[in-house]
Amino acid sequence: MDASKIGLIPAHTKSRNAMNRRHAGKLLYLSLLLGLSACRLPPEVVPSPPASEPTVLRAESATGGTLFNGAWELGLPFRSSGINDVARLFAGMEGSNASPFHQQQMQSLWRTHDLGRGQKIRSWAAREIGDLQRHRALFYPFSGPDYLFARELFPSAETYILCGLEPAEPLPDLQTLTPGEIAAGLDALRSALTTIMSAGYFITQDMRHDLQSSRFRGVLPVLLTFLVRTGAVVDSVDVVRIDGSGNAVLAGVSGGAAPGLMIRFHTGIGGMKRLFYFRQDLSNVSTRAGGPFLTFVAKQGYPPALVKSASYLMHDEGFSTIRNYVTNSTSGLVQDPSGVPYRHLMNAGLPLSLYGDYRGTIGIFSQQQPDLMAAYRNGQHLVQPVDFGFGYLYSASNTSLMVARRR
Repeated sequence: MDASKIGLIPAHTKSRNAMNRRHAGKLLYLSLLLGLSACRLPPEVVPSPPASEPTVLRAESATGGTLFNGAWELGLPFRSSGINDVARLFAGMEGSNASPFHQQQMQSLWRTHDLGRGQKIRSWAAREIGDLQRHRALFYPFSGPDYLFARELFPSAETYILCGLEPAEPLPDLQTLTPGEIAAGLDALRSALTTIMSAGYFITQDMRHDLQSSRFRGVLPVLLTFLVRTGAVVDSVDVVRIDGSGNAVLAGVSGGAAPGLMIRFHTGIGGMKRLFYFRQDLSNVSTRAGGPFLTFVAKQGYPPALVKSASYLMHDEGFSTIRNYVTNSTSGLVQDPSGVPYRHLMNAGLPLSLYGDYRGTIGIFSQQQPDLMAAYRNGQHLVQPVDFGFGYLYSASNTSLMVARRR
């Protein structure tokens, strides 16, 4: 079900010369003589051994931020302050190079989310899942680029693991774009964000069209926007992949897209955080028990899982591997009815708390759960109200949340 979209008109941008002056002091050539020995990597990320694919070289700038390598088709590499400036432009933050129109529209979208859901979700999560929030990592399968709700529900996590089928593509060198191309890119970005900001979820087909319709392609602009809008400062972005042992290693780009991203960032509280996004097919064809992807997730300490607006894919036996992992190998689960079917949670013997109400799914899906509907009414579980919509059931009157914990 789509949500009404705001009217979009071309944004008036500052002149290209003004933008060039803004970024002139923030660009630096990266010497190809610098080796991976200069990198300081977190334990989860190790340099890739020599292989046929190019390795992204990285070096530390004078201020300690990681530089981008021009091999990722960014033109001149950005310093860490440069990529944070780009993120602020995408997010329409005050003081950025964004036009007044883009700033106003992004602020309006953010206010719609924060007043409609954000504040209520943060309050609920602090009250109801504080124990799960204390885990250092979060696993969010079928997320796409939805860092927004991951952050609202699990603000204390140090590592976020997101995945989807949407590509992670390189950012263009902004100095090569015309004002019209920048305006069109920001228009497409706002369009991609409108539904999740207003209704609380992405419409996958619309998002993919929006994300591929301009020069700001793929999930990275969305992730950067959500990061700075939720108070983060972006320090670096690296291309990564998962090797056969389940380790994230620095990688190259194949066919114009990255296998995965690692975004380092920090907030006003705590130290460095990491956001991983992997382009990962979670069907049994591509994800197997004990395989590299799920091994990587497990190495983060068997984190709790968040599942929202997952197209009911785990109701299909073709996704039984990821369903079994979420059910049996995570420390807890927060989900809407589009995630693991209620019967599987019950068969696993997991303690379950229910919130809101369940009256069936929306019409475009056929996976109704009469046993879940009965569970809301037969007194088997404690049922508590919620004052916000969540996932496809975006109205507070019919939304359903399930929280499962490992015994």
